[in-house]
Amino acid sequence: MGVLQENLLENVRRLAALAQDEAFGAAFDRAAAVMVTSLRQGGTLLACGNGGSMTNAQHFAEELTGRFRGNRPPLRAMAISDPSHLTCVANDYGYEYVFSKFVDAFARPGDVLLALSTSGKSPNVLRAAEAMKAAGGIVVASSATAQSPLGEIADVVIELGASRWADRVQEAELVVIHSLMQAIEDSFGYSTD
Repeated sequence: MGVLQENLLENVRRLAALAQDEAFGAAFDRAAAVMVTSLRQGGTLLACGNGGSMTNAQHFAEELTGRFRGNRPPLRAMAISDPSHLTCVANDYGYEYVFSKFVDAFARPGDVLLALSTSGKSPNVLRAAEAMKAAGGIVVASSATAQSPLGEIADVVIELGASRWADRVQEAELVVIHSLMQAIEDSFGYSTD
């Protein structure tokens, strides 16, 4: 068996286990609900993460401001990924502040932060979560486990299951992100033609 087949089979096993996990499904439903409520009230969805999780955060935001499946007006979403902001803050304050300074600038009560961290321990993601809570917003965490510093801060934790490799967690993270987009679009009744 080749590398691709092994990776696909491992993902099938991981995703099938998540599909059968009632707590996982309930956490997902809560996350989608708080995001929809925020958007309906004029709130903004922010997203952050490091490395592959940053690209997932960007994908989450761009599909909402653009289009996922349905024809619809753009929805308020931003990934914290502007290179000039990130490098400015990292240089002047330290890398652990690159996301929280953005949250301090833009978050309002009722906004939602999608905090992506495979380990649940990334200092910059933790600071962003703390900043969102201080702003009166809601933190949805996507992480391998709820038993982490991020899980302690978050209002909702979508627990993806531990793995030896972060990429396995990020692959499940992407399925969750696509599902959140679909749930958001469905809740607004947008067409999928």
